[in-house]
Amino acid sequence: MQGKKHHQPKLFTTFQLSDRVPLNSFYRRLKDILDLRYLYKETRKYYGVCGQKSLDPVVFFKLCLVGYLENIISDRKLIDHCSMRLDIL
Repeated sequence: MQGKKHHQPKLFTTFQLSDRVPLNSFYRRLKDILDLRYLYKETRKYYGVCGQKSLDPVVFFKLCLVGYLENIISDRKLIDHCSMRLDIL
């Protein structure tokens, strides 16, 4: 099954991590330019109809893109790298 990530901000918190990322950050600007919603339609035929939901294809593509741009070839290093950078999160 094709998964889809739904971001829901916290209800009673006034602190937003995304506010800590500068407006001119490369990944923030890239997010504003790229529209990857077409990936849902393009990849739907490769997913089954039963079983656990998979990783969101847009999130997977973004992880691959970060790995390419940051020259990271190890999956574990990529996950560690992305979890430590607010602009990538």
